[in-house]
Amino acid sequence: MAITLQDQIGHQIRLSAPAVRIVSLVPSQTELLYALGLDYEVIGITKFCVHPGKWFRTKKRIGGTKQMNIESILSLQPDLVIANKEENVKEQIEALRLHIPVYTSCISKLEEAVDMIKAIATLTGKSEKGVNLAEEIVNRFKTLSFQKTHRTLYLIWRDPYMAAGDDTFIHTMMQRAGMENVLNDKNRYPALSSQEIKELNPELVLLSSEPYPFKEKHIEEFSQILPDTKILLVNGEMFSWYGSRLKDAPDYFYEVRNKLFLSND
Repeated sequence: MAITLQDQIGHQIRLSAPAVRIVSLVPSQTELLYALGLDYEVIGITKFCVHPGKWFRTKKRIGGTKQMNIESILSLQPDLVIANKEENVKEQIEALRLHIPVYTSCISKLEEAVDMIKAIATLTGKSEKGVNLAEEIVNRFKTLSFQKTHRTLYLIWRDPYMAAGDDTFIHTMMQRAGMENVLNDKNRYPALSSQEIKELNPELVLLSSEPYPFKEKHIEEFSQILPDTKILLVNGEMFSWYGSRLKDAPDYFYEVRNKLFLSND
């Protein structure tokens, strides 16, 4: 059964049949492939594709998301590569596309994540599972209802401090979790000085577990900058992974709110 569809950056993907030799260059989409019921079909992943753990231990690793080994990927003879505009390097993806169909996602909104899930499911012969998963995610997010928003700064990096701006998927998840991004007029991931953070004066600071692994010791660091601000460590995968993990994100957002003693929202 031939498959033709357009990826999220406008490229046509044409397969003569559902893909059975797949390389994933994106951790959250690797986890999605597992959730769709694939296994032997996935022949290559990155060193950052830590979920599922079994795959991380046994699948061929082809480098990192930014520094992939193109020769290694080509040697695996995949019939589909799965990439992402933000997480992978444009020139490397274009080099692969000369030889292999590459589906590239571009996601800043929940709706785009849902569309990606259904598209990848179609390309891998798992359409029904993809539709069911997408519907489950949409329905779970419909249960979220928070009356009060909190002016929030979401940190992803230290030295320099970097935070999520308003055109990121993290920003969308913050909104869904009842949080107002204090960087709603900044794009991507701006670097901030301690003084700039102080001037933003957020009510809440979220320290992400990835890509920088913030720990308990960093809470005190930010308490020195913002002594009157609530500071929490959060699971970055719940705010930034846009695959099957999304089905668990709404419950996690409630947990975060409960930590703020906002269970009556």
